[in-house]
Amino acid sequence: MLSQAASIPLIGMPGLWEWIIIIGVILLLFGATKLPKLGKGLGEGIRNFKSGLTGEENEKEETASKDKEDKEDK
Repeated sequence: MLSQAASIPLIGMPGLWEWIIIIGVILLLFGATKLPKLGKGLGEGIRNFKSGLTGEENEKEETASKDKEDKEDK
């Protein structure tokens, strides 16, 4: 006998038609002109988050301030 949990279908990756519906809903909500701006903002947010975790931003600022001080000393 199969248990009741085994008879419940698992949710997998969306198929072709599901992706088409998802993309259609996104286009209706945001419009085709705002999607590039939305993608750019999302990419910048992820980039800032990663640089904040690694501390790259602080290193770049320190290097830029040292270069500026060196130019002023000359």
